[in-house]
Amino acid sequence: MTIQHHVLDAYKEDLNKKLLYGLGITVLLIFFLLFSVLNGPVKIAYSELFAIITGQVSSGISYNILWNIRLPQALTAIVAGAGLAISGAVMQSVLKNPLGSPYTLGISHAAAFGAAFSIVIFGAGTAQSSGDLVTITNPYITTISAFFCSLLSTAIILALAKYKQATPETMILTGVALGSLFTAGISGIQYFAEDTQIAAIVFWQFGDISKMAWNELGLITLFVIPLSIWFTYNSWNYNVLNSGDDAAKSLGVDVDKLRIEGMVASSLVSALIVSFVGIIGFVGLVVPHIVRKTIGGNEMLLFPFSCIIGALLLLVSDNVARNIMAPEVLPVGIVTSFLGAPLFIYLVIKGREYW
Repeated sequence: MTIQHHVLDAYKEDLNKKLLYGLGITVLLIFFLLFSVLNGPVKIAYSELFAIITGQVSSGISYNILWNIRLPQALTAIVAGAGLAISGAVMQSVLKNPLGSPYTLGISHAAAFGAAFSIVIFGAGTAQSSGDLVTITNPYITTISAFFCSLLSTAIILALAKYKQATPETMILTGVALGSLFTAGISGIQYFAEDTQIAAIVFWQFGDISKMAWNELGLITLFVIPLSIWFTYNSWNYNVLNSGDDAAKSLGVDVDKLRIEGMVASSLVSALIVSFVGIIGFVGLVVPHIVRKTIGGNEMLLFPFSCIIGALLLLVSDNVARNIMAPEVLPVGIVTSFLGAPLFIYLVIKGREYW
């Protein structure tokens, strides 16, 4: 057998192992999806789940809990986790920087500023407090404001890249500076806000998927799935980009266009998610590192596997948030921060270097 056959056999064996890994995490995701919708203060049996899904049952307590609360919440965790993870993976690939993510580029901070601005200035957040519950009276204005402020942050970074020929490192530093600027803006708004408005701002920033309904879930899914497929379809170009701009250009890749398109699309996805669910830290930063640690840096597998692991991480975090202090429910953003920070430190210490 020739050396070429040995190399080909080794490649096929390695690919099969990675695909088996992908199958395993997909099965794990399905398991936690079932666990999430069946377990809670009110237990739902498998037979009830099957009857509700197939339309045999269309009313009752179990139907309302499953269809109006648990299922949209679990699916939101999956879609939001997948979107944030692949956005982070694309940003890290485009910027060739392991710190690329919606959080480090200031997108999440910009969204928080937009939400705070709408709550205090637009009057969208005259909070209604009932016991320990705080809700925002006009969440759609808050969402729209958060979304457009996120796009503003992205536009500043892209303008710097396009017209000033900024390096990826400069773009990261600009994102950090913008994040600091928007954080200062939030502090300024809170200083002049009323107590209930401050409570609403803090509540929004926690990151919470429990209030998501089918309409909001459908809108997020409408963007996340097509753009995730588009990223995966163009993964070869991102692979070539990792070899350097000169190598990519020699193979016919329009580096500037690819970088701008990748940043715009990934920022759009993350901005949309954050504007609906609030700040969910570390998913976009940690998940791509987990995938690189386990299967390597091949973007053809990195992007789809990041979606699966991102969905799994946020779904597990949501289950922890709902059950760790039951009947008290924690915002999922708190859990992801507690899980993500030590996990990222571990990956930095033990992980392989891909950059």
